[in-house]
Amino acid sequence: MYSFSTLLKGKMTEIEQQLIDALKEEGFGILTEINVQATLQEKLGIERRPYKILGACNPSLANQAIEADPDIGLLLPCNVVIREEEDGSIRVAFMDPAAVLKLVEQDNIDQLADEVRSRLLRVRDSMGGSVSD
Repeated sequence: MYSFSTLLKGKMTEIEQQLIDALKEEGFGILTEINVQATLQEKLGIERRPYKILGACNPSLANQAIEADPDIGLLLPCNVVIREEEDGSIRVAFMDPAAVLKLVEQDNIDQLADEVRSRLLRVRDSMGGSVSD
């Protein structure tokens, strides 16, 4: 599996802020925000439930990864999807860095990926909701 998630009840904007705050507690900032719903509406006229992709980065850990393999930037930042389900609940899904960074065949990257995964799991768990791996 390449992700893990939690399912929450509440308003998307409030859950998004809770997510950003929890990421900050683990040393992550948001580098990118893609509003998929708005983009698809604007470009294709497609109606879609709220759906955003946040690019989360822990600068210290990202620097260690880039020092180990300069091309690892192709796999960064850690994407987090926040989207509304059919029943109105909000799913927050995290890219599993341990799964994705297996593409880089270096032991030190595996250790770093495990550290990032642990931090993202703490973020997910701090949000509550119904978790899935």
